[in-house]
Formats: sequence, C-alpha cells, structure tokens
Amino acid sequence: MPKSMKDFVADAKGRVDTVSPGTALQASKDSGDLILDVREASELESDGRIEGAVHIPRGLLEANADPDTGKGNDRLLNQRGADSRVHVLCASGARAILAADCLGQMGYNATVIEGGLANWKKEDLPVQS
Repeated sequence: MPKSMKDFVADAKGRVDTVSPGTALQASKDSGDLILDVREASELESDGRIEGAVHIPRGLLEANADPDTGKGNDRLLNQRGADSRVHVLCASGARAILAADCLGQMGYNATVIEGGLANWKKEDLPVQS
C-alpha cells in the first residue's frame, strides 16, 4: 500500500528528538546551535520570522545542506558533523520532522522545535513582523 505524508511523518518522528521553543532559543544564544526555519517565504511574510534563524524552504533543504552541490547554505553547512545542533521549525511540526530526519541522515545533529511557530508564539517568544 502506498504511503501518505502522515505515514512518512510518523516514521520520521520516531527517529528525531524534539525540544521546546524556549530551549531552542536559549541554545542558539548560548552554545552556537542554529534555528532552521523550513517554512515558505510567504509564511514568513504573513506569520513573522525568528530573528537569527536561517530560512530554507523544505523543498530546497537537501541542496542547501549538501556541501557537494556548491549551493549550500554556509551557516547550515558549518553545523554538519559539529557538536552543536540544528533546531528545525515549521508552522506546526510536520515539515520540521521530515526535515530534521533528513538532516540527521546527512550528518547533522537535528531536533524539531515542538509545535513549530504556533507553539513558539504560544510561549510568547519573540517574532519579527
């Protein structure tokens, strides 16, 4: 039977760790961790963005995370194989789970920011308009 996105997310969820938005924000300030936002550009415009986060839409992630493409994002590439972590954020969590799982397979220490931007805002953490 063919798999649905829900199936892929459920499979990936078992392979990735989650962190609270506040933990991810503090770690990005204290230990060089990176917050990676995989939402679309239109979502950043309508819902706001996290200051200092790297924005790479989910559909472009692999090309930006692979040093062999020549198109990699330097801030993300610097995290590959490092002790620091990449904390992945989307609107509510599904894309971030898939992205973090993919990054893990590519040699990154990636976690998912629990509940995405919705939970970030619920915790009253800063968002730029």
